Amino acid sequence: MRSDWPIRVATWLGALLAGAVFGIAGTVMHSAAVIPLGVGGVVLPVGMLIAAVGSLALLVAVRILGDDRATVLATGLGMLAALLAFSGQGPGGSVVVPAAAEGQPPLGIIWSWTVAIVVLLVVAWPDLRGVRSTSGERTAPDA
Repeated sequence: MRSDWPIRVATWLGALLAGAVFGIAGTVMHSAAVIPLGVGGVVLPVGMLIAAVGSLALLVAVRILGDDRATVLATGLGMLAALLAFSGQGPGGSVVVPAAAEGQPPLGIIWSWTVAIVVLLVVAWPDLRGVRSTSGERTAPDA
């Protein structure tokens, strides 16, 4: 029996690092490029949309390419750890994710929940590879 645990651990660490990079980028840019829509003061947080789509794409790619959910979970944990680390007050007093101003949407809270939900959905999504391979074995009825 071949022991491939060093490769698995290295894969998980790489996935954790990739998730952390996406988590940092998303957390820093989630409130960027806010475009006002209409007169009512409604805003479109383009930075959050791009960060969410990028994070979802990374998680889906890791899920498709990986053999196990642990790699996807490591990627998601990297994202969540980066979000948590950058959401607090820094040693110099700077805040990357500030509290929402009066009357403004709480983008930091929305971003936190978005990351958590996306990670949960991709990790929990069922493996459909077996369904595809068995569905091709059906034979067409004779005409």
